[in-house]
Amino acid sequence: MSEPYLELRRKTMARDRSLREKVMTLEEAGRLVEDGDLVGIGGSTLSRTPMAMIWALIRAGRKNLSCARSISSSEGELLLASGACDHILTSWFSQGIVWGVSKVMRHYTETGKARFEEWSHMAVGLRFRAGAMGVPFLPMRSMLGSDVIRRLPDVHEMACPFTGERLVLVPALNPDVALIHVQRCDAFGNAQMDGLSFMDLDLAMAANRVILTTERIVSNEQIRRAPDQTKIPFLAVEAVVEVPFGCAPHECYGTYEPFFKHLDEYASLLRKDPEAAMREYLARHFYEPKSWTDYLDLLGLEELLAAARRGRSIHDD
Repeated sequence: MSEPYLELRRKTMARDRSLREKVMTLEEAGRLVEDGDLVGIGGSTLSRTPMAMIWALIRAGRKNLSCARSISSSEGELLLASGACDHILTSWFSQGIVWGVSKVMRHYTETGKARFEEWSHMAVGLRFRAGAMGVPFLPMRSMLGSDVIRRLPDVHEMACPFTGERLVLVPALNPDVALIHVQRCDAFGNAQMDGLSFMDLDLAMAANRVILTTERIVSNEQIRRAPDQTKIPFLAVEAVVEVPFGCAPHECYGTYEPFFKHLDEYASLLRKDPEAAMREYLARHFYEPKSWTDYLDLLGLEELLAAARRGRSIHDD
């Protein structure tokens, strides 16, 4: 086991796991992320993207972040174009399924302005799982039949000592900080999620610090009424930020669907000149608003209500 990994585990084990209130503002939570950090991003594609926290980090002028997510979408484009991130690790990078492969990612990758590191979806998941388990690697079969493995750092192969089968070994992925959005949590950071959890449970346990944004903060008594729904425990969490519509214009299952009109306009804007379009979009939606509420005002009340109506309809009888 390498010394860097042992040091990483030491830092993770030394974190404060006490039961204490962790509620703070977006700006205060943003100060927990430092330039150069490895940032794990929860959710997947357009689902439960911690957009408000990403908004705060971009506005705070963070630089040289490396970001890891199961499947990246427009949040990755915003991180690259703002200069906050120069390295994205993921299994797929698109504006969203219906809008195709990211032109912004292609521009930044092909011009050498940023690094796009592509692993298989299984590999990303197992890397977070290894990090959560506290082991330096895990074996798998994924990627054996492709040339992806030859393009990646830190990948090894071995013969299984039990069967002789050829296996791939993928290293643990332990982010400095994880950004995860949930439907509800208490002030201590006990978080409950509805719908698919994606890789967020392993991500939370693999990261050294977790920043939770949440649609609403509820009482600890309410959390205890349904303990089986608590997916992320307080002991993994460093900060809790209540931020309604914190995934907008992406979705939060059971609360609101994606803001499709806005996302269509965003994709249309990028077709002309991705670089110029991103500068224009960031200026209007990230740098000009004074608060998250002002940002939501730009998206528009009509679309916000329509997205909420569609989101709630999932639970209607």
